[in-house]
Amino acid sequence: MTVTNQQKNQHLLWRAGFGPMAEDISQLPNASQKSYLKVIMKASSKSPEYIDVANNMLKGLVMGVGDVARLQKNELSEEQKKQVRKQSQEDIKNLNLAWLNEMVNSDAQLREKMSLFWHGHFASHNLNIFYQQLLLDIIRRNALGNFGDLLHEVSKSAAMINFLNNNQNKKDHPNENFAREVMELFTMGRGNYSEKDVKEAARAFTGWGANLQGEFVFRKQQHDTGVKTVLGKTGNFDGDDVLDILLEQKQTAAFITKKIYRFFVNDTVDESKLSWLASRFYQSHYDIKSLMEDIFTSEWFYDTNNIGSHIKSPVELIVGIRRMLPMQIENEEVQLLVQRLLGQLLFYPPNVAGWPGGTNWIDSSTLMFRLRIPQIIYASDEFSMRPKDDDDQMMGMKDISEEKIKLKGVGKVKVGQAIRAQINWDTYLKKFDGVADDKLSAAISGIVLQSKSGVSENTFSKYIDSGSRENRIKSTTIQLMSTPEYQLC
Repeated sequence: MTVTNQQKNQHLLWRAGFGPMAEDISQLPNASQKSYLKVIMKASSKSPEYIDVANNMLKGLVMGVGDVARLQKNELSEEQKKQVRKQSQEDIKNLNLAWLNEMVNSDAQLREKMSLFWHGHFASHNLNIFYQQLLLDIIRRNALGNFGDLLHEVSKSAAMINFLNNNQNKKDHPNENFAREVMELFTMGRGNYSEKDVKEAARAFTGWGANLQGEFVFRKQQHDTGVKTVLGKTGNFDGDDVLDILLEQKQTAAFITKKIYRFFVNDTVDESKLSWLASRFYQSHYDIKSLMEDIFTSEWFYDTNNIGSHIKSPVELIVGIRRMLPMQIENEEVQLLVQRLLGQLLFYPPNVAGWPGGTNWIDSSTLMFRLRIPQIIYASDEFSMRPKDDDDQMMGMKDISEEKIKLKGVGKVKVGQAIRAQINWDTYLKKFDGVADDKLSAAISGIVLQSKSGVSENTFSKYIDSGSRENRIKSTTIQLMSTPEYQLC
């Protein structure tokens, strides 16, 4: 299979972002990857605006409280505490939708795509809206910066400290949760450290805490000042020292690079390419932007085995559709339900390891629902939903007979739902003005699909509305987006 310039550009836009926008269609055949990458990098180098959706009432209740311990005692009444929890959970939904809109509309596509990667890498489940906003800001600000800076900031974030119990990590009673996960999941990977390393590192992180507002607090009286030995180095280490020791390990560069390769290039890793990338990443002192440039400027990135090999995550699928077909969604919150049903609800990772990705995104039920989404949007169809039948997904609800059910992170939702969206077709339709009628299907397929095999027109021709040229373009697009091939990019 010969890879066309258009396919290469679409490949870049899908991997370094969330796919092309309708406005990009006419430029795809002739623009160079170099020019696209330059624009993407420049836009993504800008510092992002802080996303603040926290309710003013909640700010008034919480921001005057000194720390969690005081809150748990007498600072707030039981009714106020309940109000805080309820409002915070509602605000996290708003944070989800606000960030989703950034992914759709922002020119800084690579920054938001990298942020989605780091959101899964530094997975944290926390129902405090202030903690979640601060962690998201850390990730977005450092997404293309230095991994060492990102690691240090995330490690001191209230979201991570509370999620991994480091507020309970005190001298004489060390809690090993954070020390273990920072080695296993955030830096070196399992099998590259000993249990003794975890125990010693946990001692170094004693006293690291955070207050209710999300500020890092070092509680000196709770810190173990004794000598520790971590990965062969001995000293009176604190948490920052341990993080620096982890960054000194070449295995950390290899581990991070492999995760990035699998996310941005291919689930099947080419070890020679990985070794070259990891070495340069380590030599650059963990410059993330340089690593991504190494990937996106390499000829092998555009090899046929890498194009159309990536199963879109639920977020990539939703955002990609919205970018190609600009739309106003009347009931925006329905996107939370779609995320939940497909297995990737932002700010609700399944565990500290994040979402596994790859083929884990697809099973018989999620694939069928994925294939229906474009038609649901186009026709405002109603869909019936059920969570996956396992303990984590069902949250103990094995039998559902009510008109409404409660989903973690979404709240109570009706069994029957519709996506009430108004698609703005004008820009998309105009891009096909110069295409002959007998070439339309092929032209649309070349833009919508990244799969190697494509889809035979005979497969969907009987579902096409040929009443007018406009209807034909619309219905062909929707039918192609409803194929298994569209799940790949």
